[in-house]
Amino acid sequence: MNREEETIICFCEDVTEEEIVRAIEEGYTSPKEIKQHLRAGMGECQGRGCMPLIMRLISQKTGKPRELILPPSVRPPIVPVPIGLLGKIVKRGEKEE
Repeated sequence: MNREEETIICFCEDVTEEEIVRAIEEGYTSPKEIKQHLRAGMGECQGRGCMPLIMRLISQKTGKPRELILPPSVRPPIVPVPIGLLGKIVKRGEKEE
């Protein structure tokens, strides 16, 4: 294994440096595209831990200045949802208990 294969960038979603570099080489060159393609930044920390690293990798691999790479926009729920309501969600085809 090389360093990129074993270096985890997004611990919440278990995304490695190698996966991010490969995505950049495939044309995913913005934090938003990386997030949508690999789920990096969608975990519990919402990218607070990994997004700066992802943005640095994008800068290094594309040559784009770091200050021109903007983080993905934060999109909280429009209306707060009570946690009890989420516990009552029933999947299509399943019976409610």
